[in-house]
Amino acid sequence: MQEGEIRMRKIMIIGAGGIGSYLAQFLKRMNQAQRTNKPGTHLYDITVYDADTVDTKNLGYQAYDELDIGEKKVECISGINAQPFNVLLDKQLHGYDLVVCCADNLAVRRLLYRQGFGSDAKLKWLDLRSTGRNAALISYKVDPKMMDTLLIGEEGSFSCQAQDWDGSAKDINCMNMVIASMGIQWIQRWFNDNEDVIDMKMVNL
Repeated sequence: MQEGEIRMRKIMIIGAGGIGSYLAQFLKRMNQAQRTNKPGTHLYDITVYDADTVDTKNLGYQAYDELDIGEKKVECISGINAQPFNVLLDKQLHGYDLVVCCADNLAVRRLLYRQGFGSDAKLKWLDLRSTGRNAALISYKVDPKMMDTLLIGEEGSFSCQAQDWDGSAKDINCMNMVIASMGIQWIQRWFNDNEDVIDMKMVNL
């Protein structure tokens, strides 16, 4: 690599819902800003995995609109490598500079956490979560003794909204956008200096 040349960073996002759809959009904006300042270059090579389709209930808190209803979520996001599949195997995670989990699914988190922590991690990962008024950012730098605590919960997939959410627009929580913003800030700082980032952050508003 020549001096001053920018290496494209390969990022995998698992989940294109409330968090992942916004994170992908933020990363795209970084690429757009980079191209404006230095035509022909990108900061990020973005791959997004999600087998889900856009539903009417998604419109209030995910980065989609009416024209996307019924379409695969990943295929509604331009400027990415769209993978309309679920992540089920370890081998799907490898080959990236950073893997970001935005899926509220314990099985996926277990798969991610099995890759290890700290300097022993097989790959570098970031886990972004949101439920109702609560959100969390957890990175591979977290103390591995926290693993069991961080994997407490029910099996299956869940919404970023509160468990008792009835679909009403007036009751939508936006913590998914908050944690996506924190995620992009963490990613930017980590790629610049991977020692200067937090290991975990909990937020409640």
